[in-house]
Amino acid sequence: MNFVGSHIHPALAGSLSPQISPEKVINFSPGPTSLPKAVENVIAASVNKPGLTSLALSHRSPEFQEILNHTVASVRSTMDIPDNYAVLFAHGGGHGQFAAVPLNLCPHTSDTATYVVNGTWSLRGAEEAKKYCKVHAIDGRDPETGAYTCFPALTEENISADSRYIYLCSNETVNGIELHRLPELPEARKHIPLVIDASSDFATKPIDWVNGGIGVIFACASKNIGHPGLTLVVIRKDLIGEGKASPLCPGVFNYTINTDAENLWNTPATFNIEVVGHLMDWIKDEGGVDEIERRSIAKAQALYDVIDASNGFYGTPVTNRSQRSRMNVPFNLMGGDEELTNKFLIQSWEMGMIGLRTLTPFGVGDYLRASIYNGVTTEDAEKLSEFMRNFATKHSI
Repeated sequence: MNFVGSHIHPALAGSLSPQISPEKVINFSPGPTSLPKAVENVIAASVNKPGLTSLALSHRSPEFQEILNHTVASVRSTMDIPDNYAVLFAHGGGHGQFAAVPLNLCPHTSDTATYVVNGTWSLRGAEEAKKYCKVHAIDGRDPETGAYTCFPALTEENISADSRYIYLCSNETVNGIELHRLPELPEARKHIPLVIDASSDFATKPIDWVNGGIGVIFACASKNIGHPGLTLVVIRKDLIGEGKASPLCPGVFNYTINTDAENLWNTPATFNIEVVGHLMDWIKDEGGVDEIERRSIAKAQALYDVIDASNGFYGTPVTNRSQRSRMNVPFNLMGGDEELTNKFLIQSWEMGMIGLRTLTPFGVGDYLRASIYNGVTTEDAEKLSEFMRNFATKHSI
């Protein structure tokens, strides 16, 4: 769908600039998205203060070293990360980690890794990994529809016994599937480290580092913890060291090299690292990750309650309520009625609710999506739910 040069309402062209007072705009974009207002204010103050900002500081300077040390410490304390894990700041986004994971954990292309494929991003991760190792896939598609609507069971039989790791995405943003807690592996497979793409749900719920079998967690910053251009990687230290990575692994992606260099092997994203520190400080000030989880539950419930009570006016693809995403709520109107959907998008946009449909090279998808990351407040979600409720009342047959 190409709207460039056509006469169409801005809301249907993906505009994020409604003609409304800026403070009334609510950004439901799937990422990049807005940071909490308090964090944005801290960033603005840091840019306006006298002297050099992190945008201009040399990464070798003591001033930036202080920023880096603070961010690492704040990430560790906020997310309760044990000392036997390294905290890294990587380039290349989540897609970079799709390659970095097998390149670091599979020294030989003959090595096997098990991938749980239950949505868009785990599928893309598995396809990238095939370049560097043998991928054993657990297919989470519905056998009848081919859609991804749930997280498949993990059994001794469907996990390859010789896997170097087991890979999963804890929140599939497009498909609306989330693991609110990590799955328990079968006893005979618990020795295999878990690799988790937590790009869209990191810092929204506690993580059981000790009992979860976690080898690697990575999260691109642009959903819940910062801006595009930075990816947080947390790796268990026994998985790094001489000879652990493939000889093909570029230095910029090499976990061992970057751990040894303490995030300074090359120039890191200095400003983005500082922003992550501010975000982690905000989480602690707000009551910690447990409080963030409570808010995430409340925000998602406000939307799902409207969907479930709409007598079919709204639909959502994930019927298993225990796996419904708290981060991304997909929904359609009357089974995907185009005229009604366009009315919804235009009216919500004119009220300042933006980002509910994203234009991509692959089209617009079958569902609208309300992404309710840390930058969206409970009150913001309630405004959308109220609009949805009123819209359904007005347009129901």
